Amino acid sequence: MKNKLYFTILLLVLVFKGNAQELSIDADIRPRLEYLHGFGNLTPAGVDAAIFVQQRSRLKFGYTADKFSTYLSVQDVSVWGDTPQIAAADNNNSFSLAQAWINFKFGSGWSTKIGRQALSYDDQRILGGLDWAMQGRFHDAALIKYKNENGLKLDLGFSFNQNGVSRINTLFDPNNDGNARAVFDYKGMAYAWLHKDWAKFSGSFLFVNNSYQNLDTDGQTPIDGTVNRQTFGTHLVAKPAKGLKIALNLYAQTGKFTETVDLSAYNAGLEVTYKPGKTLFGIGGELLSGDDNGGTDGEITSFFPIFGTNHKFNGYMDYFYVGNHANSVGLQDIYAKAVIKTGKSSSLLAKLHYFSAAEDIAGTDDTYLGTELDLVFTQKILPYATLKIGYSQMFAGDSMEILKGVADPSGLQNWGWAMLVVKPNFLKWSPKPKQ
Repeated sequence: MKNKLYFTILLLVLVFKGNAQELSIDADIRPRLEYLHGFGNLTPAGVDAAIFVQQRSRLKFGYTADKFSTYLSVQDVSVWGDTPQIAAADNNNSFSLAQAWINFKFGSGWSTKIGRQALSYDDQRILGGLDWAMQGRFHDAALIKYKNENGLKLDLGFSFNQNGVSRINTLFDPNNDGNARAVFDYKGMAYAWLHKDWAKFSGSFLFVNNSYQNLDTDGQTPIDGTVNRQTFGTHLVAKPAKGLKIALNLYAQTGKFTETVDLSAYNAGLEVTYKPGKTLFGIGGELLSGDDNGGTDGEITSFFPIFGTNHKFNGYMDYFYVGNHANSVGLQDIYAKAVIKTGKSSSLLAKLHYFSAAEDIAGTDDTYLGTELDLVFTQKILPYATLKIGYSQMFAGDSMEILKGVADPSGLQNWGWAMLVVKPNFLKWSPKPKQ
């Protein structure tokens, strides 16, 4: 595999060097040490913390011409020690193609972008690149894009997924570790994003339709037909005065959750930030609708932010909507934050969340779930290198124990981490224009 990678790099340099208007080769290397004792779920009493180092090693190639550009990114995501030192091959299947797309410009603001790519819009609540996760989030899609000088942008995206080459049907098996209803394993997607910028205001409208393969009565075997779910709404940002910013999210979900269960849910969020000097202050709240019966009445009313960068919302300890809390009681999140400039190239983020359920929790009348404190210190140590250190603690309520199914949790639920992000540029080459 390494020999193939070296050959690919050499070939790209030789091919592009004589023809490209711009060629760049970059890396993204980020080892992250984590100490987990309550991350994602409550840790039972008497259970030791987990400690590991995970690393992303990503190599990126970019090429830009007058009306054409392309991008290729390969990566390895590994845990330190998961491959024996003298192993002849890397057998952990950690090497993958992160992105590979081509972009053509047609003039008058129109272009198309085709291939594996990150889809990231607005504040990434619904569609985001999920850069916190070492592997990131990417889609195989075809886009039609438009933008003009007046701040108007339009993206139309389409995707159709299959398990592999087949000569007899188009049944898509979404089985993901036994969870065939995983929201991420869609068969098809079509979306439209419309955005407009003004002097002190910007607004976006997003509509996403996802189709999912019908499943047999066992809930795992794909059969003919699909169900469709729609997510749509708006992201609005106002800047009425210097240093003041107001952001509003309003989204809804409709369609079919399964062949026999309807979907009707909503999400609303408001954040106000003010930066009078070097310190940013912010307050906000978010409501994600929930369901108190799991769809047994024929309708799911629990909102799920489908392909967003959910780690940046609702607490960094990922108790909600990060591979969990789907089709559950929803969430009310009230928070305050401050970003303090601690030096010429350093800052400290402090954020406090107050969590409660949007619907009743079976077995209790108490909807309070807990309070979470997040701290993140960021220090830029080189133009291409940044050190980040974080600490979070969850002060869980009794209802959190019921919701998470942990009857006897430890008295201390915390998570600490340190990550070095290094993004060097190995090569940036542009030929001189012909005289």
